Amino acid sequence: MKAKAIMVQGTGSDVGKSILVCALCRIFRQEGLKVAPFKAQNMSNNSYVTIDGKEMGRAQVAQAEAAGLLPAVEMNPILLKPTGNNGSQIITMGKPIGHMTANEYYRNKDKMLGIAKEAYSALSEQYDIIVIEGAGSPAEINIKDNDIVNMKIAEIADAPVILVTDIERGGSFAWVVGTLELLNSDERERIVGIIINKFRGDMGILEPGIEMLEERINKPVLGVLPYFNDINIDNEDSVCLENSDYELRSTSYKPSEAQIDIVVIRLPRISNFTDFDILKREKDVRLRFVDNAQSIGNPDLIIIPGTKNTIGDLKFIKENGIADTIKDLAKNGTMVIGICGGYQMLGKEISDPEETESKIAQIGGLGFIDAVTTFMLQKNTYQVKARMSENPFSHAGLTEKYFNTKCDISGYEIHMGETELLNGTSPFLRIIERSGKEVCVDDGAISNNGNVIGTYVHGIFDNDEFRLELINNLRKKRGLSPMLAEELSTVDKERQYDKLADLFRKHIKMDLIYNVIGEFKD
Repeated sequence: MKAKAIMVQGTGSDVGKSILVCALCRIFRQEGLKVAPFKAQNMSNNSYVTIDGKEMGRAQVAQAEAAGLLPAVEMNPILLKPTGNNGSQIITMGKPIGHMTANEYYRNKDKMLGIAKEAYSALSEQYDIIVIEGAGSPAEINIKDNDIVNMKIAEIADAPVILVTDIERGGSFAWVVGTLELLNSDERERIVGIIINKFRGDMGILEPGIEMLEERINKPVLGVLPYFNDINIDNEDSVCLENSDYELRSTSYKPSEAQIDIVVIRLPRISNFTDFDILKREKDVRLRFVDNAQSIGNPDLIIIPGTKNTIGDLKFIKENGIADTIKDLAKNGTMVIGICGGYQMLGKEISDPEETESKIAQIGGLGFIDAVTTFMLQKNTYQVKARMSENPFSHAGLTEKYFNTKCDISGYEIHMGETELLNGTSPFLRIIERSGKEVCVDDGAISNNGNVIGTYVHGIFDNDEFRLELINNLRKKRGLSPMLAEELSTVDKERQYDKLADLFRKHIKMDLIYNVIGEFKD
């Protein structure tokens, strides 16, 4: 029997579609239903590697976790990873198939739709209900004919649609009315209700507006979700970094008490920024995303994150003075860590002979590490386990061990390039397992003075032992007492998903949602 379906579409990007799908997945799971998330096409540089080495969007990973499932690429069969203003790497069923401009992608629309339909069909045969997420807005009339993620998928799945809007931005009533006005009659009929998201204020003031809206559109408002910042769920895309409170989104974060200052360079094509979510939750850490040299200040640690365009973003930090500022600070003792593309930037040179990433064949790196990187057509995607290299700082003449070299580190790799260490440069990690298979592969590098570290492993800060040793290394440099293991921030994901479901149940008319699912499919 094919699954029933419910779909969440939005009046625009970053209005809360992903988090609402997450909530519904958790609620249906709590009700004893076999539920799975689905998003036909996701555009994001924030990706994840499944246990079998395939790549998918992180939002569907969180939704799968909420549903009690291991993430699978059928939940996000098409992933677009933007590499510039008019092109993206195209990943289908977890594997890259090349780069396309928007026009090239649209010319392949039928093929992509076929991939999405096949993936949805596979899920539909396995689950009781599929919670589908749309993308952007269904009312983008200039590209509506090429839609394979909003109303086209709703039609294929025969899914009733909930339309969510973000009242925090202002103009949400007009946004809802305008969206419905630009849909055709069949599409409007498919929308069964509205959810107003991110509300702060007096419901008594909002209620007259809700009554007028319902009368105008002849559809119910299913609920009003309050603004919240105390539930920690992975964000899908870097759009959220534009929100001024993103760095403060933690119940334990107290700016007046934070003594360790960590700066993440906000690259134009930043990827996998969720690598650093756990750091912002540490009560004694201030985490800042910075995109200009003047705002860097004098931090304890600078992190250069992953990027979908290493060469382009390296040019960016060179041209706007960020690179020089990092070099000056590093000379004076500030620690620097590069993750994936950020690691590649730390070396002496990056080459792209196959034009895998850009038209620039070669560019000089920051020169912190004696290494060169060459981009190749083959993409490495693995879940990994690793260990610190033996005595990684001993070559720098340090008598005290700053890190516990015995602790295991887990994470994942997503990269096109291969980095070669030169002249005896020490690796940072020894990878002992890739996608469940035993290996023995060096990863990353450490500078001669032990102050600069690079690695291809995403998620390294989520490892509690490593994070504690890192923070205590920074504290030692400041003359502060070490943090105790019991003071370390931890995230119980199951509890976070339950909190989200509780919030949703409290403010949303779930009985109406159950009714429309049944009415639409019976």
